Amino acid sequence: MPKPLCFMIMPYGKKPTQAEKGGVTEIDFNALWDNAFSKVIADLGYEPVRADQDTGALIVTQMIERIYFADLVLADMTIPNGNVYYEVGVRHAAQKRGCVLLAADWSKRLFDVAQLRTVAYPLNDGAVGPEAAAAIIAAIKQPIQALAQGVSPVHDAIKGYPDDVDEATASTMKGRMMEMAAFQAEIRAVRALPPGQRMTRAKQLAETYLKPPMMAVTAIAILRLLKDCADTSDDWNWISDAIAALPSDVGEIEELQELSAFALGNAGKPVEAIGKLESLIATFGPSPERCGILGGRYKRLSSAAADANDPAEASRLLSESIKAYETGMQLDLNEYYCASNLPRLYRKRNRKGDGERATMVSQLVVAACDRAMKRGTGDEWLRPTLLGAAFDAGDCDKAEDLAEQVEDEGSARWKLKSTVADLAAAVALATDAACRDQLTAVLERLKRAAA
Repeated sequence: MPKPLCFMIMPYGKKPTQAEKGGVTEIDFNALWDNAFSKVIADLGYEPVRADQDTGALIVTQMIERIYFADLVLADMTIPNGNVYYEVGVRHAAQKRGCVLLAADWSKRLFDVAQLRTVAYPLNDGAVGPEAAAAIIAAIKQPIQALAQGVSPVHDAIKGYPDDVDEATASTMKGRMMEMAAFQAEIRAVRALPPGQRMTRAKQLAETYLKPPMMAVTAIAILRLLKDCADTSDDWNWISDAIAALPSDVGEIEELQELSAFALGNAGKPVEAIGKLESLIATFGPSPERCGILGGRYKRLSSAAADANDPAEASRLLSESIKAYETGMQLDLNEYYCASNLPRLYRKRNRKGDGERATMVSQLVVAACDRAMKRGTGDEWLRPTLLGAAFDAGDCDKAEDLAEQVEDEGSARWKLKSTVADLAAAVALATDAACRDQLTAVLERLKRAAA
């Protein structure tokens, strides 16, 4: 009698993890399969099958067939692999039972799947040697047995799915979706207003919708809108107070705590913002966004200390700012915001090697921004960041090319009125006289374009 089949969904080959803390930098998924997963599957009485070992599984229809007909599906969610998430979704919709998620205990998934029968395993050896494999096998074997008959979240949420769905339930859900569509139309209407009118209307929406009971998705949408509309310190104080007044189950959402820290910083409360950010990072780990906000708060405090004629404190805070920005840069080199702040801070600190670090990071920022431009990233600050990075790197040819683009596209798109002073500061810091003269000529050209 043939054995039941277990289909394994996972990446293949060696893949970087982008682990924030406590994990390994790279995993050999072939070794993970050979040394751990396939052995557990066989020990549980199944025939192990892995997608990349069957070339036919590369065809989408055949891959779906295997996911549907397998007696058990296991999926490794350790790294944010889009194919894995898609295939798990197919299984959840296709079969009521028999899907178990696995992940290294230090990993952070793309969204919260903790409620979806996730089995954590230890992994401190990306090569998955004998000791690591034994620890993984010991951690996952019994939980897989226990969770294999758990009900899919699709089948659990939609009673009677797929053949006997209650029409009354369907009608109720459609009604809620219509309400959400109307709410989203109100959000779009605020964004369509002239800038000076947006915050007043956004506050009115907040007073209407930020009342219990509320859905988290509604609170997040309102507060994102408020963030986009805020202008004055009073606006940012209003946002901070609004988050503080939310029910704890909503207000403690990571994104809203991050926004609270951002609001506090913009409201002129950098010390409070730093405390909240450091607590957030200690609890949930760093991210480029959190490190960027943290670096900005330390940078402001450093400037304030310098203005107060306290050079020792200004120097200490400057180093804290650099450390935060460096951490954010190292998490993802394509996220250019943290890196873009570093070159002038390095030159301001002026320790041994800081000049070389400034040049290297500036070149990295240019590369990251060029990549984002080619991908069509919709960041309004992308163009001015790229222009500033070219000046910081002393890349005169790049700066001249970008000046031509400014003239073609208009200075407003490049935010020249906001950034000319920063470009002038970069010119003043240039150490090569010929480069400084060339950048000065480009700067004058940009000033004329901005006039």
